[in-house]
Amino acid sequence: MAPRPPRIDRTAFGVSVGLIVLVCAPLALAPQAGGALVVQAYESLTERFGLIYQWATLAVTVFLVWLAFSHHGKRRLGHEDSRPDFNIFSWMAMLFCAGIGAGLLYWSTIEWVTYLDKPPFELAPNSTEAVEWAATYGIFHWGISAWALYCFPAVAIAIPYYRQHAPVLRLSTGLHALIGRDGYDRPPARIVDVLFILALVGGTGTSLGLGTPMVAACVSEVLGIAQTFGLQVTILLVCVTLFAASVYLGLERGIKPLSDGSILAAIALLAFILIVGPTNFLLRSGTNSIGLMLENFIRLNTWTDPVARTGFIEDMTVFYWAWWIAYGPFMGLFVTRISRGRTVRQLILGMLVLGTLGCALFYAVLGNYSMHLDLSGALPVRDIAAQAGSETAIAQSIGFLPLGTLVLAVFALVAIVFIATTYDSASYCLAASATRNLPEGTHPARWHRLFWAVAVGILPVTLMFIGQEGGNDQLRVIQSATLVVSLPLLVVGALMAVSLMRSLREADRESET
Repeated sequence: MAPRPPRIDRTAFGVSVGLIVLVCAPLALAPQAGGALVVQAYESLTERFGLIYQWATLAVTVFLVWLAFSHHGKRRLGHEDSRPDFNIFSWMAMLFCAGIGAGLLYWSTIEWVTYLDKPPFELAPNSTEAVEWAATYGIFHWGISAWALYCFPAVAIAIPYYRQHAPVLRLSTGLHALIGRDGYDRPPARIVDVLFILALVGGTGTSLGLGTPMVAACVSEVLGIAQTFGLQVTILLVCVTLFAASVYLGLERGIKPLSDGSILAAIALLAFILIVGPTNFLLRSGTNSIGLMLENFIRLNTWTDPVARTGFIEDMTVFYWAWWIAYGPFMGLFVTRISRGRTVRQLILGMLVLGTLGCALFYAVLGNYSMHLDLSGALPVRDIAAQAGSETAIAQSIGFLPLGTLVLAVFALVAIVFIATTYDSASYCLAASATRNLPEGTHPARWHRLFWAVAVGILPVTLMFIGQEGGNDQLRVIQSATLVVSLPLLVVGALMAVSLMRSLREADRESET
């Protein structure tokens, strides 16, 4: 008898869609009040829970390093004779593109502006120390700790899915040892899966809300047209169409080749900037930043700014940790799906080491290039960012290169493809989470994947609208939305840790018998 095709989980689907509409509609109808409310929630939550985000991030990082080098690290995801479905390049390309999106292009190029003007550790603005930390802090925020927050859900979901044959691929799969095989249709598991869907839609909304205006600024510079809200929506529709087509085609024919192509294009772009840009400065500053981050890794993870209370931690570090936590469950599901045949150690080290190195490369090249333009007086990047916005500063920095118009067009194309590869992966995971039965080797229905590809475009339009039309700081609104949707996942993460430890102990008992 042929296996039954995957069926939609009407409860998870209906509740999730209903809540998304209930959240987006009031924000769109009252953008000024909605934006102010979201920002107020951000400030309150960072004050009360910011320290918990820092503790959780450090604990997860230490735990994963221990797990990778323990005897559990040798366990294979799947049967012991299973081999990886994808080669190392395609596997890394898919998880890297899924995890970083256009947000990496945005922040790696412009994040140093914040740190140079308002440096950490009460350093003097524009000082030599501030310059060094401006080139370093972004690498930390996109480094080992960030990828640990991505990796933990992947491990917590992959082990029960492949080793204990969990019947579904959802966030609640990470609670398998607590809820059992019969617990996936009960209220606790349903609540967890709905929380995941809401958090992922919120997380993807924030990244699209950053990447789309940046692409619009590039298009504006190339074509010489005004950068308007309508242009941003048009760009967003192009991105949604692209990743809808990709997710409809599936992993092998859609997501995999798109990820491979985007990584190759990004490598070519970085190589061009490294060669024609201030090569010596890029190499020296990048090397210095890696050393500075490693030397102060514990300090960076535990600095809470308890005396001066400058707001640096709340505005940047807590925002980033919240962003990774909001995205973490999605990465857990997607990485689980593409990691059959790999060992737990390969999974952890691949994400923590290769993911960190990939992000560091973007910061070392793009960030140091734009910072050098400003420090050398070639282009007042900080003034442009203050007067016209960060996305315009990014576009003008890239356009300052030789063959600037062509390079800017390539940069915009890479950003669009990065957006697409992130959200086709997200759409796949959303469809999987709202599917009732999805055993190993099966996929959600195509129409279901296509629906979520369109649905994830709703929130970023809303966020851009309340940021632009509601008179609010668009970046602040996006940061606030990220934190709000990530908070419930802290509780889910703690439960997943308990479940994972039970699964590991059960695996030890089975190996002894």
